[in-house]
Amino acid sequence: MTVLYHEDDGDLSVLAGRQVAVIGYDGLGQSFALNLRDSGIPIIVGVDERAQANAAAEDGLRAATIVDAVTDAQIILLLLPDENMAQIYIERVAPHLERGDTLVFASGYNVAFGFIEAPPFVDVGLIAPRTLAAAVRERYLSEQGFYSLVAVGQDASRRTWPTVLALAKAVGSLKAGAIEVSIEQEAELDLFVQQAILPAFHHLMTTAANLLLKMGYPAEAALSDLYISGEFTDYLRQASAKGLLHALQQTSLTNQYGTMSRMERFNDLKLERLMEITLEEIRRGGFAKEWAREYSTNSPRLKKLQKIQAEMDLWELEQQTLEMLGRAVK
Repeated sequence: MTVLYHEDDGDLSVLAGRQVAVIGYDGLGQSFALNLRDSGIPIIVGVDERAQANAAAEDGLRAATIVDAVTDAQIILLLLPDENMAQIYIERVAPHLERGDTLVFASGYNVAFGFIEAPPFVDVGLIAPRTLAAAVRERYLSEQGFYSLVAVGQDASRRTWPTVLALAKAVGSLKAGAIEVSIEQEAELDLFVQQAILPAFHHLMTTAANLLLKMGYPAEAALSDLYISGEFTDYLRQASAKGLLHALQQTSLTNQYGTMSRMERFNDLKLERLMEITLEEIRRGGFAKEWAREYSTNSPRLKKLQKIQAEMDLWELEQQTLEMLGRAVK
C-alpha cells in the first residue's frame, strides 16, 4: 500500500542537537539550505568552489570545505550533480563518515546504480523533489510546499525514517505531500520520464511545428498555438490539480470529441514497446553505464547531439515569436 506523508508526520525535534550539512550550493543545494535555515535548523554548507562559498556567505550561511562540513555534521545532504557526486563522495565524504551519521540524497541515481555504496554503519535516506530547484524555494516561501518521493535505503540506527521526515518537513515538502518509494524506484521513475516522455514530447512538438510551417501557417501563430501561448501549460496545470480526465472535461465539446475520437489513431503498439525497452534499459543499469562512459570521455556524443539540436532552424523562429510577445530569452 502506498504511503503518503503529510505535515503531521514530520517532527523537527528529531533534528535537535544534530549538525546538518548541505553539500553543494548550486540550484537545489541553495534551495534546501535556505529552507532548512528558515525552518530553524542550524546548517553548514560544504563547498570547495569559491563562488559557491561566497554565495552561501552572502545568504548568511556558514560555509566550509566539504571535508570540514562532513566531519562536523551528523546529517549530510548530498546535493551535487549526479555525474560529479560519486567521485566527490569517494574522495571527500566517505573517509570522514562515522557510526550514526545519516546520508540523505535528493536523487537515487548514484545509490540505485551502484556508484555510491554507503558503509553499513550509516543511515541512508532520500528526499527527491518533483519540481525544479527554484520552485523548491518559491513554494516554501509561498507555503504551498512541493511534492517529493521519499525513501530509506539503509536503517543502521533504526531512526532513519523520523530523520528523513523531519528534513522533508523542514524543506517544505510535507505541506504538499511526500510519497514513499524505494531508492531504486525513484531513480528509475526519474530516468523514465526523461527518456520516454520528454523525447516523445519534443519530437511531437517539433514534428507538428515543422508540418504547420510547411503547410504555410505563420510561425508566430503555429508556435504560439502549440506551446508558447501557455494554453498547453494551463491544461497540464489543470491536470496536475484535478486529474487528466478532469482537464479534458473542462475543454469545449468540440475539443473533447476531436481528442477522444482521434485518440485511437495514436494507439500505436510500437510506442508502448519503445517505452518498455526504455524502462528495461534503465532498470538493468544499461543507461547508467552508458552515461558513465560518455561523461568520463568528455561527453562527445552529448556535445554532438547538443550541436544538432541548436542548429535546427525552428529555434530561430521560436526566438522571433518570443521577441514578438516580449518574452525573448536574454
